[in-house]
Amino acid sequence: MITRNANTADIPGILIIQSKNLYSNLSEADRRTYGFVTTPFEISQLQTLIDQDGAFVAEVNGTIVGYAFAASWEYFSQWPIFPYMVSRFPEIKPFHGQTITDQNSFQYGPVCIDRTHRGTGIFPALFKTMCDGMTDRYPIGYTFINKQNATSIASHQKLKLQVMDEFEFNGNSFYGLAFPTSGFAQTKP
Repeated sequence: MITRNANTADIPGILIIQSKNLYSNLSEADRRTYGFVTTPFEISQLQTLIDQDGAFVAEVNGTIVGYAFAASWEYFSQWPIFPYMVSRFPEIKPFHGQTITDQNSFQYGPVCIDRTHRGTGIFPALFKTMCDGMTDRYPIGYTFINKQNATSIASHQKLKLQVMDEFEFNGNSFYGLAFPTSGFAQTKP
């Protein structure tokens, strides 16, 4: 297994995993069992992430088996939930002694691992690669998880992300979670 920054040649593999795990493409039973991603990325959006060094992939035997995205709040502002999250920062308690802002933090996610490779250690390795790739730019990573996505909640709890906020948006309930980008210690799967 290799985890690394994504390149343009990885886009087809990313899109395959995205399609298999997109909320709108799954049955309710599959969503509960396997989790889901909610934000579909188009090729141009992926290319921009790649150009900004914000797309990371896991590869096994030449096949993309996972991805994680990370970028500035400015990049993610094209989706309405992200400006809303930023608007809530003044209400959130400090994280490791720092007030979370749109300047000292970035949005992490979505992240997705192909079902056939879950539980093999790919997720923590990919998360560490993402943190390493972002640590020189931001001390804090931030993300949201839909409260219905028990699979994602359980996976991120293993990585010790800290719940900082709970909010409602577009008829759904979410957790807002933070993590430091430096000093991430990879955990066992």
